[in-house]
Amino acid sequence: MEKELFIPLVVKWAQAHGFKDIQANMEGFETPKSYERAADNAKFTPDVTGVNMFNRHYLEVSMKTDQLRGSISKWKLLSELAGMKGAKLYLMAPRGHVRFTREIIDQYNIPAEVVKID
Repeated sequence: MEKELFIPLVVKWAQAHGFKDIQANMEGFETPKSYERAADNAKFTPDVTGVNMFNRHYLEVSMKTDQLRGSISKWKLLSELAGMKGAKLYLMAPRGHVRFTREIIDQYNIPAEVVKID
């Protein structure tokens, strides 16, 4: 399963939940701002961002993966950015990936809200 296939579902969820000024890392939308880690120049681009209640929230598709370290780094960065701005990180987990996502955020103490998408 490709993560990119779920980004339209995340955009649809964001629109249904009142998010405005939606930016998505897919064709037809403005690409969200990328963040770069100074230590190793690794770039992190959120899957989807949107404004709700005057704050820009980050929405990430969460899937079981072998490259878990990169996902955790990205989630920590985005949750930190969201926290500084009074916003939230939403981890959008497809069916079969919800439990995995909850275990990871508990294990690594990442403040995020897990949302199941179909």
